[in-house]
Amino acid sequence: MTLQSLKERALRNPEVNTEYERLHDEFALIDQLIAMRSQAGLTQEQVAVRMNTQKSNISRLERGNGNPSWATLVKYAHACGFSLSLQALKE
Repeated sequence: MTLQSLKERALRNPEVNTEYERLHDEFALIDQLIAMRSQAGLTQEQVAVRMNTQKSNISRLERGNGNPSWATLVKYAHACGFSLSLQALKE
């Protein structure tokens, strides 16, 4: 069984699907952070050095643990050579 088929099977459960949808934006942010670091060709350690912090803090940020400030997110983006902006979407 592949990871994709396991995910599809799990999402058939309405409770799992509801929770997955609730966390969509958080997962998207995490994916974007990791993509920035990957595109920059940097390790977590290198980003940590550029941010003057510990690798464990970068790891927690990329796992979605904690509640980072906007300033932390901007600093992370800059460490990876990106800028960060917020786009408000009307529901």
